[in-house]
Amino acid sequence: MDEHMFTAPGLPGTFRLQLFTAHGARSVAVATQQAGEGMTLLNGAESFAAAVWELYCPEEDLPPVWVERQLWPEGSIQETRFRRVVFAEASRYRLSRPRWSVITQKQLDALAGGAVETSRGSGYVPRPVEPEPKMVFEEFAVTGLARPRPFREPQCMPAGVHWWRRWTRQVLPRRATRTCCWYHGGDWHRVNAMALQVLSDAREQSVGAHDVQEFAVAYAASISATDWETEALSTLFSTWDAIQPDSEVGYINGQHRSQAMLEAGVRRTVVLRHVYEA
Repeated sequence: MDEHMFTAPGLPGTFRLQLFTAHGARSVAVATQQAGEGMTLLNGAESFAAAVWELYCPEEDLPPVWVERQLWPEGSIQETRFRRVVFAEASRYRLSRPRWSVITQKQLDALAGGAVETSRGSGYVPRPVEPEPKMVFEEFAVTGLARPRPFREPQCMPAGVHWWRRWTRQVLPRRATRTCCWYHGGDWHRVNAMALQVLSDAREQSVGAHDVQEFAVAYAASISATDWETEALSTLFSTWDAIQPDSEVGYINGQHRSQAMLEAGVRRTVVLRHVYEA
């Protein structure tokens, strides 16, 4: 099956779905998504895969093998690749704790038992053009962020950060790292100090929102930042992956990083705002 505009009930996102099935074999689902299709494959991995399982493979005991291909805009720092997603927990039409790994085209074709298309597909229908907001990166007090409700690291991020703990950490900050997950794997104090400097320098040099991420990576290289610090800094200035607070739902993106910062007692960070000009 090849559905160019798959959409799951109740989920604000579309993608191309190529589904490969064979008698006695586990199904393989390949999701390919263009920029601007609503919820991204990364953020909706559990929900999208569960929806495909329920709609097209309801009789199978295991969910289809899930492979994602996010088509990044030309010139993006992120690389367009096939990534296999393995869910550590799976019950009937409910998936959690995804882990991503790169898979080659040759490996994927062998897994699917046939040639997998790499493009978005001729049936892709762009969303109606809406007024384009201006993207603005700005400094933000970490204690002002909504209470995070992480959904992918339940063992080390079980229930967000209570108000009393976030204020305690402001007085007694933490710099220790942990090996439990990427989010706890580095010093967010140092990363945010770098981020605030990048923000200041970018404004002084009139660097646009779409170019700040590359500017930040160059800054990290100039001060010999570690790989983890460079990656963490890069995410803060990504127009796709930045922390985006929202007054209604709390977060559009960034709950896990916000929780890690709150636990560490970081005081100031950088967030992304979408501003509609009159």
